[in-house]
Amino acid sequence: MTSAVSSPELSLDDAEMSGRQGAEAALDRIAPALDGVGRLGVAFSGGVDSSVLLAAAVRLLGPDRVVAVLGVSASLAADERVAAHEVAAVIGAPLVEVVTEEGQRALYRANGPDRCFHCKDELFTKMAEVAATHRLDAIAYGENAEDAVRSDRPGARAATQHRVLRPLATAGLRKADVRALARAWSLPSADKPAAPCLASRIPHHHEVTPEKLRQIDQAESALRALGLTDFRVRHHDEIARLELAAPDLVRAVSEPLRAEIVAAVRAAGFRHVTLDLAGIQSGAFTLAALQIVHA
Repeated sequence: MTSAVSSPELSLDDAEMSGRQGAEAALDRIAPALDGVGRLGVAFSGGVDSSVLLAAAVRLLGPDRVVAVLGVSASLAADERVAAHEVAAVIGAPLVEVVTEEGQRALYRANGPDRCFHCKDELFTKMAEVAATHRLDAIAYGENAEDAVRSDRPGARAATQHRVLRPLATAGLRKADVRALARAWSLPSADKPAAPCLASRIPHHHEVTPEKLRQIDQAESALRALGLTDFRVRHHDEIARLELAAPDLVRAVSEPLRAEIVAAVRAAGFRHVTLDLAGIQSGAFTLAALQIVHA
């Protein structure tokens, strides 16, 4: 059911996508991936990629033929769960929650570089059960064309094994295209920073446990309450290593925010609070484990 990623003839920037013609051109590129699908389940997180995929599916198939499926486990931040429901409501698609049990899998807890494979394998297995209940013909997830060529995305292998559709990647839509389309459709997640699962904050080969995930969730929720929006709390046992967006580095070490950050992170159970001057490093643990150097 999957197909190769196409090479788009042009990238759809905000100016092109803002008009009706640009958005319809994007839909035309997505439509072939859903050809012949009667009812579709979308692996949904509330992030910009899955939001655009869900919105496109609703436009192409109709809201009564699309179901958003949210996997719920200890690795899902409580704030992200609430936000996902809000975005699905704006799009006008029904949302079904499914409890995933990746934490019961020894290879997931072992947290090797292939951890995401075991997580996605569990999600897509549970989504197959949802598909039977809701009479879905296919399931899809929001991989974009840039993600499709990254080497630190073992979850893509699970998608292939489960024959999950990847309409955005198949259409050749890159991240910038996806965000432009989200803005054209006024989706609340259009400018939402990437929010990988909480387990991604734990270094590989350090066990993933519910307690570590709880600490990360509590600390990150507290930082959002302090006004920070794009960051990671990396879990190094007693040490929390904060990765912040570059514009936030100076104010994070300035009063009164510095003291508030320290208090908030310590309240989550960390003894030491450190700031990584390199800022946010997406996929750093997996890339390092795969011995791939960031450009």
